[in-house]
Amino acid sequence: MEEIREYSCERREKFKIVDIPHKMQRMGMPVHVGISILLLLMVLLSIVIAVTIGSTYIDADVVYEVIMAEILHKTTEISTAIHDVVWHIRLPRLVLAVVVGGGLSVCGIVMQAVVQNPLADPYILGVSSGASFGATLAILLGVGLAFGSGYVGVIAFGGAFIASLLVMVIANVGGRANSVKLLLSGTAINAVFSAFSSFLVFFANDREGIKNITFWLMGSLAGAKWSDIVVIYVVVLSGVFFFLSQYRTLNMMLVGDETSITLGTDLHKYRHIYMMVVALMIGFIVYASGMIGFIGLIIPHFMRILFGTDHKKLILVSFLIGGLFLIWADVLSRIIIPHTELPIGILISMVGAPCFIYLLVRKSYGFGGRN
Repeated sequence: MEEIREYSCERREKFKIVDIPHKMQRMGMPVHVGISILLLLMVLLSIVIAVTIGSTYIDADVVYEVIMAEILHKTTEISTAIHDVVWHIRLPRLVLAVVVGGGLSVCGIVMQAVVQNPLADPYILGVSSGASFGATLAILLGVGLAFGSGYVGVIAFGGAFIASLLVMVIANVGGRANSVKLLLSGTAINAVFSAFSSFLVFFANDREGIKNITFWLMGSLAGAKWSDIVVIYVVVLSGVFFFLSQYRTLNMMLVGDETSITLGTDLHKYRHIYMMVVALMIGFIVYASGMIGFIGLIIPHFMRILFGTDHKKLILVSFLIGGLFLIWADVLSRIIIPHTELPIGILISMVGAPCFIYLLVRKSYGFGGRN
């Protein structure tokens, strides 16, 4: 016990954790709850500030007036152009950024627990290749045109969900699925769907279509619409609260199947349920934003470094940090190159790859952290 206390003190000193959490504890408030409240306020403030930033600067009071006019259904003297920029372009994509970044972070935490691999991310089990194959079918062959303007996202969602189902079916062939079989099945499905996508691209001879596929695979929040955002929030937040209620089982997954069985819990059915919920969340996220990598891999690790491995603390904090991160990533993608929007997936990869390398070279790389 003495060694554990010394280790905890060393970690606290290393990351310079301030005394605020201890004050919260003395007030009777759990640390992670207090931090979550602070992060929520930061998210709301960031949205208001980020709306003002872009190729054209808009005053904060104008943003506030537009938002209140829409909420209260009042008329305003603000020009139609400014109103549309705030309400129909900038604000929807920032609100979408919160749920996409937060959803990817939570899905990353869950997938790393399910497959017991710190290298796992939300797309590891064939979801990315399934989504890209669906998008390729939609763009090059026109599959799903009946779904309207968002048909590419709809077919990509279908591809991602089918890929996840196939992974679970294959992992259960010849015996019950475990973390290793799920990981290997996901790798195989990724290879198969990627091969089919490449086959279609090779024979399509459609330069414009290939360009659209490439841009979609880089990820973007530019297509955010209020009607879609409501549905995505319902799905993703339902998944987040579901996983919050499952924190004990997620904690148990980190110690392995054999240990959990001795404690009276069989993780087999939970693993399948969690994968289905993650596949549903990722499918809707892919539908709304395309492919955005690294968030679900990097955010969970840094949160474990700061808050430990208890999923009761991790899930909500990671959701808010992921959303906060993607808000400002979206702002940078819009202003880093004048009069041009850089695909957000490229920007995040430029930040995420060095962070990933840092995690790899850490001697304590893995599921370590303070409980």
